[in-house]
Amino acid sequence: MHKDPHLTAVALLPLVGGPANVTSVAHCMTRLRLGLADRSRVDDAALRALPGVLGVVEDGDSYQVVLGPGVVGRVTTAFEALLARKDDGGTGIGTDRSPNGGTGGGTDGSPDGVAGAGTDRPPGGTADALARRGAELKARQKARNATPLKTALRRVANIFLPLIPALIGCGIVAGVAGLLTNLRWLPALTPALAALSSAFMALIAVFVGHNTAKEFGGTPVLGGAVAAVVVYPGVTKVTAFGAALAPGQGGVLGALAAAMLGTYVERWCRARLPGTLDVLLTPTLTVLVSGLVTLYVLMYAAGEAATAIGTAANWLLTTAGALAGLVLGGLFLPLVMLGLHQALIPIHTTLIEQQGHTVLLPVLAMAGAGQVGAAAAVYVRLRHDTTLRTTIRSALPAGLLGVGEPLIYGVSLPLGRPFLTACVGGAAGGAFVGLFAMLGTDVGATAIGPSGWALFPLLAGGGGWAVTAGVYGGGLLTGYAVGFLATYFFGLPDGAARPVCDPEEHEPRPADRPGPRPASPR
Repeated sequence: MHKDPHLTAVALLPLVGGPANVTSVAHCMTRLRLGLADRSRVDDAALRALPGVLGVVEDGDSYQVVLGPGVVGRVTTAFEALLARKDDGGTGIGTDRSPNGGTGGGTDGSPDGVAGAGTDRPPGGTADALARRGAELKARQKARNATPLKTALRRVANIFLPLIPALIGCGIVAGVAGLLTNLRWLPALTPALAALSSAFMALIAVFVGHNTAKEFGGTPVLGGAVAAVVVYPGVTKVTAFGAALAPGQGGVLGALAAAMLGTYVERWCRARLPGTLDVLLTPTLTVLVSGLVTLYVLMYAAGEAATAIGTAANWLLTTAGALAGLVLGGLFLPLVMLGLHQALIPIHTTLIEQQGHTVLLPVLAMAGAGQVGAAAAVYVRLRHDTTLRTTIRSALPAGLLGVGEPLIYGVSLPLGRPFLTACVGGAAGGAFVGLFAMLGTDVGATAIGPSGWALFPLLAGGGGWAVTAGVYGGGLLTGYAVGFLATYFFGLPDGAARPVCDPEEHEPRPADRPGPRPASPR
């Protein structure tokens, strides 16, 4: 993996078609998200094989390069700096397809789509076939995802993804403040930490409104202005449906609805008003019309919806926690494959806004634990398949930190049954966490984005951090163990444990050839 983010950015840019082919750049927790003018100009094989790249994912119009937590932000900054230089006559890019002067491929024999993949694999090897199978599955999945519902969910996700870094930072500060309060340490500092961690959540509606207008083609600052009324303290003087409004009523759902309405009003006005009136009337009508509808309708309706979401989530885990955890943990990987998991982002954010943490994320994170356990079982069973084992070794560290794409697309999904047994492991881990929720020990996360071991600093719950971390860690271990055992005994056919070919020769091993076994090895 490149240690220098600039070198990684230098290697990436020509592989995605050069500066002229990049129309937009953004990043989330683990992925560099690119808008491309011409998808055909991307060198997929070389890109997947580039050291440091954990995989690639196509999601609608976005081409996403998985780089991992902590790395993606630095690489994005370097990538944007290269793009900024394109008008100056150079990007610092040479003619080589990678900093090593080749096509970006490694030499360790791992398949495309996983960091360190190369081109010296034995023909017909299992990892080669799995890589091809994974690419086919991704292509089919992309076609299935091109539906109006999934497109709408992706657009909603695009609104909340830029907020995740602030949620994480504020969540960790909130966790530190809570720990210091419980230990009664630094009493003069804890109020300041509480203020720092709460300020963003108090104004999150404004950021949601800004991003909503930007995503749906409106003026971002007008979206923020309309959504700001949701958190304005003066709304207590406004009465809707017979009751006075409360600041923050409706939360992010109200802000989302308000900004979407504002964008519609703005676009309607701009299409009908002449330029001389557009400058004055369009922003005025946008704020006035959508603001009044927000105060007298949307805040109340969204407030009822947000309350129902919080009540349902708490009831689900406290009443049927083990069963609910089993279902949620077991179905989350298929939801990811279908693109439906994006509908959960506003729900997580609503729960964090209401209760300080989301109780759903730790349960859903168990799906990643089942995936890790399944991959470990494949690694043990197929001990003679060196290329596949190299793939798993490259992808497991990312999987432990909650980055599951390399394991999903490079190992379990192409193999078939291991994907199902990974879901079994996720179900077991989810049931473990849900059982403790039934017993009164809820486990929540103060931010969304991280998963796996990266979620520990963001854990929160009624029993204190140590108890919460113990339950979450127990769920991870349960997911690992059940995913491993289910895959080891049921996830692979009997013949899968036999080597496909000799790593040293492209011929079957003597033990696998028909006929009598040699009396002694060579």
